[in-house]
Amino acid sequence: CLSVSRCCQHAMMRAYSTTPALAQGVPGSVWKLGRLNHIAIAVPDMEKATSLYRDILGATVSDKVPLPEHGVYTLLHPLGQKSPIAGFLQKNKAGGMHHICIEVDNINAAIADLKAKNIRTLSAEPRIGAHGKPVMFLHPKDCDGVLVELEEA
Repeated sequence: CLSVSRCCQHAMMRAYSTTPALAQGVPGSVWKLGRLNHIAIAVPDMEKATSLYRDILGATVSDKVPLPEHGVYTLLHPLGQKSPIAGFLQKNKAGGMHHICIEVDNINAAIADLKAKNIRTLSAEPRIGAHGKPVMFLHPKDCDGVLVELEEA
């Protein structure tokens, strides 16, 4: 995973920010969207990608950590043949942005609310993610083609 500079985080979150729900006459939510946590990039070559992002671009790159329950290593490299990242890399040989992760203050409330609004999730229940916190992926077809991961802050 790559950490995003405060400037980039602010610009990205500003692009997705909205007027508070109460100001629009809509009841307030029982959960809140937080900051951009990370951008996950699928890569065919871990060492090459780490060198590019860390050494050339100056980004903070997470350690290579196996996540068997998700079938990946962090900085998204396949862990086994059944890895969802293996399929992604078959379609995108050079790799590419896989998903964005945004923090929420209450993942269970967020999931319930989003399901009520017909946003599909990719699993029935949250799983523990790379940072040791509950995560849930939202279906990209319901999120303008973007795979969105929610992580409890």
